[in-house]
Order: sequence, then structure tokens, then C-alpha cells
Amino acid sequence: MEKKLFLEKGFVKWTNLIDSEEINSISNVYQTLLNDKTKTQHLRSDLSGLGKKGKEKITQIMCPSSIHKSLLKSLTYKSALQKAKYLLGDDMELDFDMLINKSPNTATETPLHQDAAYWISMPDKRAVSCWIAIDKAEEKNGCMWFIPRVNETILPHQPNVEGGALYCDFSKEKAECVPLESGDCTFHDGYTLHFSKGNLTKRNRRALILNFRPKKMIELERSLGIDHTGVRKVRNK
Repeated sequence: MEKKLFLEKGFVKWTNLIDSEEINSISNVYQTLLNDKTKTQHLRSDLSGLGKKGKEKITQIMCPSSIHKSLLKSLTYKSALQKAKYLLGDDMELDFDMLINKSPNTATETPLHQDAAYWISMPDKRAVSCWIAIDKAEEKNGCMWFIPRVNETILPHQPNVEGGALYCDFSKEKAECVPLESGDCTFHDGYTLHFSKGNLTKRNRRALILNFRPKKMIELERSLGIDHTGVRKVRNK
């Protein structure tokens, strides 16, 4: 059922990807990284493009497993990879990971976009991102909204502000709100339009995102110097 929905709509919700014990383990690592601005400085940015020094609104930390390598051996990463292989094939491997935290009382939206706009064009376009809720995600704290994918067309994108996330113009009329309990996740492909609203609560909204694509495409990226760090910009036009 999950595979059929994913292939038809470009996204699917998956409940109970990880249990409470694993959530606690990942949460501890997550919070360590979030609090340590020295070790994460070279991988860290504010997706909003609006945060002042020390006051990040939407914290993004790319490739957290390059700092905490134990993450790669965690049940979370293994479970997500297993599901990615089920959805798109046995040659799927982890390309990159990231943490995205929406700070409390920031009310800052992540604009509508397609992930593929950030990536280079590749001959094998299979890719899937697993968005894991570390904290309960709901509309009032910034859960994900998806628009069912129609085709593999990349719309024109641009930064919402200098240094901020990319966005595109498209009707949100058909967008579906997907709340998650802690430990639940969604899987979506690179062409599926999605966004999230701001965090209006007093708590962080923490998410761990793992992106998977065919091993040969990862090798192609690395040969071209692409490791999903560095300047945020449109690469796929």
C-alpha cells in the first residue's frame, strides 16, 4: 500500500518508523548538535535567511553524521534505508542527511519548493527523502504539507530572501497536511511540492531528514564535487 501511494502521489506517510527508545537516542544526539555551534558552524545555516546571530529561526545542519558517525549505524538510518529500497529499488543508498529545527515562537514558514531544484540534473532521477519527526509535528508547530506530484517537472525557483530557502509559485489548493507523531515519518521524491508553516508553540519542532538515491548517482555527484554542503542555490533548471 505504501509503495503504491508513494509512486502515485510522490509522498507517503509511514507510522512508527522508530520506537521510543530509538527516538530518545536520536534526540540526544540531535540536541547535542543543535546546541554546539562550534562543531557545526561549517555545516549550519538559517533556512529563513532572517535569523540574527544567536537567534536562528529555522536551523539547518547538513550532514550531521559526518560529525556524529554513530548515526550511520543507528536503527533509524537502517530502517529508513530499508524502506527506501522497498520504495525505489535495492540500489538505493544514503546520499546525505540533515537536521532541520523550527525554533519556538518563530512563526516562520518554510516556503513551497521542490527538493530537486537544489540538486544537479542526473540521468537516473530516482530519489526519496525520509522526513522523520523527532518531536510531534502538527500544523501549529510546522508539520509538512505536500501537493500530490503530477509529473517530473521542476518549476522555476528562487531564494525567498538572500541566503534563505528556495521557493516557487504554485497553487496550494490541493496541499495535504500530514501531522506526525514522534517516530513517524514521511517519504517524498524530489519533484513533490511541499512546505511547512511556522512554529507557534513554545517547543522546538525537530526533524531529521535522510535522502537516498542510486549508488551510481551518488558516485556521479561526488565525482563532480557535489556533497550537499556549501552555498544554497538553484542547481537544477
